[in-house]
Amino acid sequence: MTTPRRALVLIDVQQQYFDGLLEIQYPPHSESLPQITRAVDAAASADIPVVAVQHSSGSGAPVFDPDSPEFELHPEIRSRATGDWKHLTKSYGSVFAGTDLAEWLRSREIDTVTLVGYMTNNCVLASAVEAEFLGVTVEVLSDATGAIHLENAAGSADARTVHETLMALLNSNWAAVTDTGSWIAAVETGAPVEGSDLGSSAAAGAKSA
Repeated sequence: MTTPRRALVLIDVQQQYFDGLLEIQYPPHSESLPQITRAVDAAASADIPVVAVQHSSGSGAPVFDPDSPEFELHPEIRSRATGDWKHLTKSYGSVFAGTDLAEWLRSREIDTVTLVGYMTNNCVLASAVEAEFLGVTVEVLSDATGAIHLENAAGSADARTVHETLMALLNSNWAAVTDTGSWIAAVETGAPVEGSDLGSSAAAGAKSA
């Protein structure tokens, strides 16, 4: 068993997601934020590098305006930030697209990223998918991420359905999904988080259908 060389990636834990149109609904941010800070504190104790990502849609944009208070990291994150953290701003869903994150990871021989933050249905999903192409192993903490209710011409789904469905989807191929407590235990022992695979997930799904 090879010990993962991890980095904890905080995806867009910005004020934009704590009120208004994009407020995280499931798990509610009152529950997911404490799990994010638990992961940050555990990373600090284990000397795991932390990357804080903020999304920008450009000055004057209706959301993620870098000149607005909503762009700022949540105070619980800002209060924990140190000079050793890597900070980056992105303009796409994936934390890798248009940033130097992949190169930064390679330069430190980091092979695994643990994703926490928002949203499950956008930036967490996009980041996990792009990581496959980059050869980066992904862990996702299900209780330290969150989704919103969605409805459009293609259909609708409440935030719980969105989140739980995407956790199952990610765990079937693109990531190893676990909860924060189990991840901390894995960090303490140097163990990888075990995910599923598409074949096993398909077989189990067919059996229970």
